[in-house]
Amino acid sequence: MKKINSQIVKNKQVLLRVDYNVDLDKKGKIISDFRLRASLPTINFLLKNKAKKIIIISHLGRPEGKDKKLSLLPIAKHLEKLLNQKIIFIDDCVGKKVKEAIESSEEKIFVLENLRFYKEEEKNDKSFAQELAKLADVYVNDAFGVCHRLNASVGAITNFLPSYSGLLLEKEVKNLQKLKKNIKHPFVVILGGAQISTKLPIINEFLDIADYILLGGGLANTIWKARGFEVGKSLIEEEKIPEAKKLGSRKAELILPRDFIITSSFESSKGKLKEIENINKKDIIVDIGETSTKVFCQLIKSAKTILWNGPMGYWENKNFQTATIKIAKAIAQNKNFTVVGGGETLIAIEQLKLIDKYSLVSTGGGAMLEFLAKDNLPALKFLE
Repeated sequence: MKKINSQIVKNKQVLLRVDYNVDLDKKGKIISDFRLRASLPTINFLLKNKAKKIIIISHLGRPEGKDKKLSLLPIAKHLEKLLNQKIIFIDDCVGKKVKEAIESSEEKIFVLENLRFYKEEEKNDKSFAQELAKLADVYVNDAFGVCHRLNASVGAITNFLPSYSGLLLEKEVKNLQKLKKNIKHPFVVILGGAQISTKLPIINEFLDIADYILLGGGLANTIWKARGFEVGKSLIEEEKIPEAKKLGSRKAELILPRDFIITSSFESSKGKLKEIENINKKDIIVDIGETSTKVFCQLIKSAKTILWNGPMGYWENKNFQTATIKIAKAIAQNKNFTVVGGGETLIAIEQLKLIDKYSLVSTGGGAMLEFLAKDNLPALKFLE
């Protein structure tokens, strides 16, 4: 990849693509600022090496048009505190008004409004990318967590500006390449979270790489449903059942939890233990059970390489975090090579104060998994 250096950025206006797609609570406050803190080395590098202006762009969530609840204004305010430096927030990301606001200001750092307020961003629209490019002289991609998606701000943008990788992007790629080239076995992959759609292709890839793949969350529910078991009103992806039916052990052994915590409501304060054979149509699976958690933790204990992405249960309810907490601690106690990533995973390990207990904490979830499975990502090709 082409990397930034002092000569490239000196006296230049730099368009810096970051990944500030953080989780917000019901009041719109940032739950975890890890991704913001991870971007600071690149921002400080640009400041130190006398970039004329730093124009920060990111997306947040999946808005349908302009949505004040997904504005980057709170992000900009928090970043200002982290940097201890004045930041100008501009409530749009393209157009004459944005360009004039940047040019007329004496400040050095700007945060533009949510890129996904424009549908052209996710369509990798060249005209939209060209409008973004008009704001700067140089483009820097420091958004590893978005590099598996071909969006305008990581793809088409490179047609219009000299393009380089930021320090975080470089660090992520370097460390994940190290993992890929030096996998020591047993290699254990732990996958959880709500959606199986983004992870099914990854599971298929890792079936030929890992020794064990441990599944929890909505992934496990969908696969049990595909195998003909009742999962009640639990979270599943119905349209992915035909694909889930095709999953089977190859090199790796696919291990599903067999006991679960079930309840009648996601808002419940407690649940009861049931094995997969005893779940009925009214049940909702909200966590994996004690026996399955012990099996997972034993495999984690004996692993030489560990990759973890996604909680084991309904993490949003603190009453159903038990398995995720035990697995987070088990991985933290393993002194071999451990890699964790993904939004909810980051929140979990930050709340548990374990973030410095792993070999690598990636800012990417899907990007991390896809890079390890496929060796490259669509957006990285534009930086070669």
